[in-house]
Amino acid sequence: MQAVTMTKSEPPFQTQPWSASGGLESRSYSVHRIGFESYGSMLAGNLFLPKSSGPWPAIVIVGPVAFVKEQAPLQYATRLAAEGFVVLIFDPRCHGESEGLPRRNENPTAKVADICAAVDALVARPDVDRQRIFVLGICQGVNWTIEAARKDLRIRAICLVAGHYLTPQVARMYLGGEEAVAARLAKSLRAAETNRQTGEVGYVPIVSSSFLTPDRDALLAASFVQSFYIRWADRHPMLAHRGLWENRITEMSEHLIWGHRIDQSVQDLQLPVLMLHADRAASGPDVPRQLFEAIPSSHKKLVWLGTQGQIQFYEDPITIDVVIPHLSDFLTNLPPETENRPDP
Repeated sequence: MQAVTMTKSEPPFQTQPWSASGGLESRSYSVHRIGFESYGSMLAGNLFLPKSSGPWPAIVIVGPVAFVKEQAPLQYATRLAAEGFVVLIFDPRCHGESEGLPRRNENPTAKVADICAAVDALVARPDVDRQRIFVLGICQGVNWTIEAARKDLRIRAICLVAGHYLTPQVARMYLGGEEAVAARLAKSLRAAETNRQTGEVGYVPIVSSSFLTPDRDALLAASFVQSFYIRWADRHPMLAHRGLWENRITEMSEHLIWGHRIDQSVQDLQLPVLMLHADRAASGPDVPRQLFEAIPSSHKKLVWLGTQGQIQFYEDPITIDVVIPHLSDFLTNLPPETENRPDP
């Protein structure tokens, strides 16, 4: 009789050794794996609950371009939960563990809808204070945070951290001038038309996969950005806690990114706004100040740190620990007159 070799099958992918109930406990918070629906797609999220008594204020966190929840959002979620906030981080539609096609498609309308769906998930919980629902945007997430706040009146205040604000000036800064922006937009629009006609989906890398041979098609060209992101593409089982980030984005996403005009949208913001930035954060030192001045809200605050670089706002514990008290104090001490949005 021929011997049969039994091979152990790989366990199903999971970012943490979740308990049977889908949770984990720490000293200052518990975290629970949840799912919620956004326009027919099931989104994967991590819900952080404080150990204090509720009902609690709640925060939805939106990260940088093509993010997954295990990147910058996770660093803020654990700290804000320890401050007494319920925090929901999630993989947006088409990204990470969430459903949605085409994969790795960046669509502002979908991002805003996903934020509103996350708010739905929070207000449905009896342990959440429905009058204190907030959204925190990091890097490019500030744009979709602003757009969601314009649409969803249940959002009582927003915080904008190290924003990569999508304006024509910033597009020129990142892509190398007016001609380069126009060429990138035209290429993306052609890809969108091809997708409409044939269903074909083309991709570009987010960063170059090699330090020696930079990819001219990469969405983000700076070497320090590449150093941060490329390690997230490693699929070794020992790195599953990093989630399912992929080093690609659809070509047809780009015109929706570089063509967005958040400088127009900020002019509609009437709710409380906290903006945090630094000299070497995304968008440079001038654009954030200009946008802040254009916000008509009667309750807004600009906190300017020092010479921190953008990546420090994603992963540097010291920088993030400096930011967190500003977020917590602003959201905890909103004046009563800011509670004049219609009841959810």
